[in-house]
Amino acid sequence: MATAQSTSRPDLPPPGRPPRRRRRWPWVTALGVLAVLALGAGAALVWLFDDDSPPAVSLEAATAALASSTTEGEADAATTTAAAQGAPAASTPAPASSGIAGAWAVDTSLGTFDYEAATGSFAGFRIAEELRGIGSATAVGRTPAVSGALTIEGTTLRAATVEADMTALTTNDSRRDDRALGALEVQQFPTANFVLTQPIELGEAAASGSPVEVTAMGDLTIHGVARPVQLPLQAQLSGETIVVVGSLPITFSDYGVETPSAQIVLSVEDHGVMEVQLLFTRQ
Repeated sequence: MATAQSTSRPDLPPPGRPPRRRRRWPWVTALGVLAVLALGAGAALVWLFDDDSPPAVSLEAATAALASSTTEGEADAATTTAAAQGAPAASTPAPASSGIAGAWAVDTSLGTFDYEAATGSFAGFRIAEELRGIGSATAVGRTPAVSGALTIEGTTLRAATVEADMTALTTNDSRRDDRALGALEVQQFPTANFVLTQPIELGEAAASGSPVEVTAMGDLTIHGVARPVQLPLQAQLSGETIVVVGSLPITFSDYGVETPSAQIVLSVEDHGVMEVQLLFTRQ
């Protein structure tokens, strides 16, 4: 007699017991989500804080930019005049300089101000920072709202003042702006300034348009704190404009400034570099 074969499936649970569900290993899913979030956050932070800081001030770059903008402006003016008169445009050489003696003032109409082509006047700072998961970066803050005056007798600089409106300061990453302005407490201390305290002999070379390097003794005021400094400067007469650039290492705590912090920022140096680029024209 043939034995009947069982038709029951071995993977089915016995009668009365609910079917067993497959374990979904929730911790594996959670780890996957965290990994995706971490990668996304890292990519975002690199995009937000990538070190794209502009180069430091340079006399050569500033004078070259001024010469280029002056040449283009003169060419445009000559073309417009010639077109109005019905004559071909002719190149006109830049007027000869009449020396450096006299009164000069910062001319903010010259050049432009942005972090791609900073060809105008500005004052600001550079500071190193270490970013979590990214590495070192340079935070740069600058304000184009500057004023200043020079008094030169013969080839001697007798008086010099420069003032910067710190409320107009921006950084090379707009996400730093609020922290930078807060650290400087610009609502309470809206300006920074430098006042020359000793005359400087510039020499005959300066009057002929050669670049000169000098050290300006004066008082630097930041965050309401004035301190004597020796500011290294480079200057050159270019056409009818005196171009001045300078950089000075400073310690922020000396001026009562606490460097800003954020969760992504592992460390920020308490010291940095103050820098200026100034274009003066005769008054």
